[in-house]
Order: sequence, then C-alpha cells, then structure tokens
Amino acid sequence: MKHVLKLLSLLVVISALWIGLLQASIIPQSHTWLLPIYFIVSLGCYGLLMVGVGLMRFPTCPQEALLLQQDIAEAKDFLKQKGVDVGSD
Repeated sequence: MKHVLKLLSLLVVISALWIGLLQASIIPQSHTWLLPIYFIVSLGCYGLLMVGVGLMRFPTCPQEALLLQQDIAEAKDFLKQKGVDVGSD
C-alpha cells in the first residue's frame, strides 16, 4: 500500500508542476503540452536502463547451474524410460 501512495503522490506532484507551468507561461504553450509525452518517454528510457543494469549485474550461480544440469539429465533419463524421444545429448 505504501508503494501505491508513493506513486500517487509522485503523480500529483508531476501534475501540479505541469499545471503550474501551463498557468505561469514560463515555458511556451507549444512546449508545455508535450511535457507528458516527454515524461512517458523518459520513464520508458529509465525502465530500459534499469533492465539493462539488472542484466549486467545478474549474479552467476555455478552450484545452481550444476544442480540444474543434473536435474535435466535426470529428467531425460526418466523420459527415455517412458519411451519419449528427448533428442540427442
């Protein structure tokens, strides 16, 4: 619930800033109407950046990889016993 409130308050602040810029005429009217589009594009870029950083920092787990390979070999043996063609090794 806290996360929802945080997002809602951020949305209210951004909306207030946008309406303030519309009312104050500090930025030309033609540029002010594009601010929500700039915000959405910036949010998308930020999301892509966070996904990229997460992929670069993804931890490798050699022990888990070995366990996964053992599970795969065990599953292949089980399927071969049941008569299922699992392909070549």
